Amino acid sequence: MRLSSLSDYAVVMMSAAARHCGGARLNATLLAEETGVPLPTAQKLVSRLSSAGLLESTRGTGGGFRLARPPAAISLADVIEAVEGPIALTACVEESRHDCAIEGSCRVRPHWSVVNTAVRGALAGVSLAQLSVEPVTHTAPRTVASRAPALAGAQE
Repeated sequence: MRLSSLSDYAVVMMSAAARHCGGARLNATLLAEETGVPLPTAQKLVSRLSSAGLLESTRGTGGGFRLARPPAAISLADVIEAVEGPIALTACVEESRHDCAIEGSCRVRPHWSVVNTAVRGALAGVSLAQLSVEPVTHTAPRTVASRAPALAGAQE
């Protein structure tokens, strides 16, 4: 399973917007430059995210946009659903659909809603506040093999 590029870009842009939270209003050009997202794509995403209620926009002089809620109150699931629609790994979870060739004998269909709920829950558990902090870089611990020459020298 892989997110579309559009969803990926939306998450990148929204986490950048979260880093500016409380500051001046943003615009698509600024976020495109900061994130590397192509400007036409950034403009399209600002429109979608505004329509979904995740961004507040103001027109005119001094206009721009900002997050509609605090970064801690906007989840990864919110952003992805604004771009992709409801999170569903298969189409058969929609009760109105009856176009599957194996629907009558499928024993898995009743379980997909549990899987979808788990995936959505995992995405809902990650906020823009979490995504907007600088990641902690860890250095890999040295292995015994890489320390062997140092240990050999210490025993001499």
